This record gives sequence, structure tokens and C-alpha cells, in this order.
Amino acid sequence: MVNIKPFRALRPDPKLAREISCVPYDVISESEAADEIRRNPKSFLRITRAEGECAAGEDAISRGKENLETFLREGILAQDEDEAIFIYRLIKDGRSQSGIIACCAIDDYDQGKIKKHEKTRPEKVEDRMKHMIGLRAQTGLIFLAFRATEKLASLIAEAQKTEPIYDFVCPAKVQHTIWKISEAGEFVSAFQELTSLYVADGHHRAEAASRARALLRDANPKHMGDEDYNFVFAGIFPDDELKILPYNRVVKDLNGITEVEFFERAAESFVITPTENASPENPNEFCVYLSGKWFKLRFNLQFFRAPDPIDALDVTILQTYILQPILGINDVRTDKRIDFVGGIRGTKELERLVDSGEFKIAFSMFPTSLEEMLTISDRGEVMPPKSTWFEPKLRDGLLVHLI
Repeated sequence: MVNIKPFRALRPDPKLAREISCVPYDVISESEAADEIRRNPKSFLRITRAEGECAAGEDAISRGKENLETFLREGILAQDEDEAIFIYRLIKDGRSQSGIIACCAIDDYDQGKIKKHEKTRPEKVEDRMKHMIGLRAQTGLIFLAFRATEKLASLIAEAQKTEPIYDFVCPAKVQHTIWKISEAGEFVSAFQELTSLYVADGHHRAEAASRARALLRDANPKHMGDEDYNFVFAGIFPDDELKILPYNRVVKDLNGITEVEFFERAAESFVITPTENASPENPNEFCVYLSGKWFKLRFNLQFFRAPDPIDALDVTILQTYILQPILGINDVRTDKRIDFVGGIRGTKELERLVDSGEFKIAFSMFPTSLEEMLTISDRGEVMPPKSTWFEPKLRDGLLVHLI
């Protein structure tokens, strides 16, 4: 069984919710954060990405803590007196997804009941851990998935018949609606019937919360196990309402070979045809943008036996048959010649990056399926980096968990 619990949320006045809320800290650059902070001094980015307003040499965590205290002092944010869970619905382009915002036990994460599918980078975990401890707050939601059940679907639907506390459309044209549920017992019981939750997005935040808990526990001689730092808050959504977009790739050069040589070597494993399409229509297909033209590459090798689920992923096929042997990219996590473009930016962004000369070649991917992600997580295996891009994104700043 998995455990959730209500919490005393720190949150904005409904009239300020749209103005305060912001994108997650890791989908925006420092310069973009600085621009948004200058435009909107109430943006929650002043807390999650305070480096966007720091002077040279100033500590971003100290500035973030100072800004959080200012928001509290000025009443921009206030903590609820009572514990609750929340229903969070997002609607984009007519498609709706609804989940629960609640605290999850870090013990469940440490024991593998909250399953991972990606490796984490130590420096990113360290950054978020220091942020959590420095502010004594979890400021960004972990995005979890669960295998849908009729009971939870019914509870979520019933909760949405009440009056929401927030309801607005953000600049990305996503409608965000949140309901507060003070009587959470039925939800807690329904989650106890599940065997697992799955990290969809936020592996670094989840690992950082675990590390922060360990440090705070060891520093607390009166540790009891029920302190707020023993829990991490998350948005928990049913798998049948989630959508994964492709996570596309761009590479700066052809590793010293010509375009003709690239296609000759790729033809050993792929059928290559010119195309007008910028997005693949089927798994095991890739659309490649090079010198102003699109080409379709269809994987043409047969496995002698059913492949391991990871080996069958399109991101693995691209790495195994093109990125590593042809373009010389052995580790996509550390190689500075490759970058990643979330599917929300579209294939026009791939064309722009190549046409500008900043990158030489772009790969438009077919999205990983949610079932592939869940299966690999259940097997305790790890997907290649940048395999999934979930959209729409939950907003930061609407709900905060103080620790």
C-alpha cells in the first residue's frame, strides 16, 4: 500500500493566484526567469529561481528565503490553519486531467513503493536539497502517476462538484482549477489500496526531499517520524489521463563526417526517405532535419528475440544506432554537443535551431508511451535520460509544503 496525508498548505489569495504562479523551476533558463521577475515582481520565480534577480556574488538560496519571508510578511502567501488535500485539474486544447495534491511518505520513496525510471544528476539533487533546507520548504510539486481505479476516479469527480479555490488560465493557455478537500479520509484509504506510485516528472526533487529528510532527521535529537520533513508533496494523477510528448534531440555537428557519409552509415540500420512530415507517425521512426530538409528514418533491423523493454525504446534505438556509433555521443547526460527540446516547443523550434547554425542536425522523436514507462519502472530498470516530456505542467506557487 502507499500512503498519502493532508497538509497545511502555504498558498496565495485567490485574486493573486494567476499573478503569483509560475512554471516549474527546471523548465526555464536563468535569463528567462530574470525577464519574468522584472515583468512581474509577484512571480513565485523570485523564490524558486531567485538567481534571476541576484547581484553578482549574491547567494540565490538566501535571496529566495528572504523573498519567501517577504511574501509571508506582506500577506501575498498565507498558511492554512487546517490540513487538507487538493484536487488539481488542468485543461489544455480541450483535454482534461485531474489528480490529487497531497503529501507522500518519503519512506515509501526510499522503500521503492514510489518507483523511479530515470537516473539523477548529483549536482541537480544537491541544488534542490540545499534549496529545500535553506527555505525549509518544498516549493515545487513532484509529478506522480498511478494506475487508475474506479474508486479514485469517482472521488475526484465528486470533489469537483464543489466550489474551487482557484480557477484561471495561465499564459500558456492552460486552465488551472484547484479544489480544497478538508475531509481526506476516503482518499487516504483509496490510496492504501494501491501498491505503487510512479515518478513521472521530478526525479531530482524526489531524491532531494529524501536527502533533505535524512539531514534534518539526523540533526533532530527528538525525531519522531511524523515531522513535516518526513513527507514530500506531489501531484498524483491517473495514468489514463496523462499524455507524454516527445523529447527531441539536436546535435551541434556530424562528428567530422559529411552529410553523405552520415546517411550512408545510417542506411545500415534504417530505411531513409525524404519527407514533408516533421514528426514521425509510428514507433521506430525518426524524422531528421539536416540542411533545410526533413528525412524519415525507419528502423529496419529485426531482433532475434523479443527485446528488453528498454532496448525497444525509440530513445535507445537512436542512441545505439546513430548517436553513439555515428555521431560519437556516448553519454547524453554529459556531452555538450547534444541538447534536448521538449515536445511542447514543436518541430519549428528544431528547424530554428538548425537553420540558425547553432546546431547541425535535429531528431524529431515518436513519444514514449506511458505503459512503457510504467513497465520499466515496475521492473526496477532505468530509462535513458530525457525519455519523456509530460504536458501540461503543474504551476509552482499555488501550493507550498513547509518543512
